[in-house]
Amino acid sequence: MNKLEIACFNIKSAQIAHENGADRIELCDGFDVGGTTPNPMDVINTRKFLSSDLFVMIRQRGGNFVYSNEEFTQMKLNILYFKSLKVNGFVFGILDENNKIDIERNTELVNLAKPFPCTFHRAFDEVADYEQALEDVISCGFSTILTSGTHSNVLDGIDVLKKLVHQAQNRITIMPGGGLRSTNINHVQEVTQATFYHSSAIIDGSQIANPEEIFNLKKNLK
Repeated sequence: MNKLEIACFNIKSAQIAHENGADRIELCDGFDVGGTTPNPMDVINTRKFLSSDLFVMIRQRGGNFVYSNEEFTQMKLNILYFKSLKVNGFVFGILDENNKIDIERNTELVNLAKPFPCTFHRAFDEVADYEQALEDVISCGFSTILTSGTHSNVLDGIDVLKKLVHQAQNRITIMPGGGLRSTNINHVQEVTQATFYHSSAIIDGSQIANPEEIFNLKKNLK
C-alpha cells in the first residue's frame, strides 16, 4: 500500500492529519514561504498525540537554499535539539551558489541526524541537472526526495517524476509533492509509480488541512 505524508503548518493540521489516516506528518512553520523550522513547543505538543511518524523541517528562512555559515550552524543545533524530542526524521536541503547539491554540508547534516532518516525537500526543484542531482542526494545518505519534478507542481513535472522514480531504482524514495490533491493523485500514481506522496491537503485558502481531503487522498492511494 502506498503511503501519504501531510505537510502541517500548525498543531491543528497535525491533529486533523493524524485523525484521518496520514502515514506521516511533516511539521513546519512559515506557511507563506513554503515551510520553515517549527516552534519547539509545537513539536512537543504534536508528539504527545501523534502515533505515526513525525518529521520536522530544518530551514532557517524562506528564499533560496544557499546558507551562510551562521545559518548552517543553527541548522546543526536545531537537529541536535529536535533529536531529543522524539521526532522520527528531518527534512532539509542545501544548494551551493550554482544551484547544485551541496554534498559536503548535506552529508554533515545527514550524519548528524543519524539514526533518523532525512528527506531532501523541494530545494531539489531548483537544480538544473536533476539526473546528477539525484545521484548527489543519494550519495549524501538521504532516504527520500520530496519533489514536484523540477516544476511548480506535480502535474507539470510528472514526466520528470517518472524518470526520477525509474533512475532511483529503489535506492531512494521519490515522493511527489506540490499541488498534489485527491483529484489528481490517481493520475500521478499511474504515471510515476511512486510509493510515497506528499500534500498539505489545504484546499480553502486557509493554513489548515482539510479532513475530507486527507481522507480522499488516502482513499485514492492504491
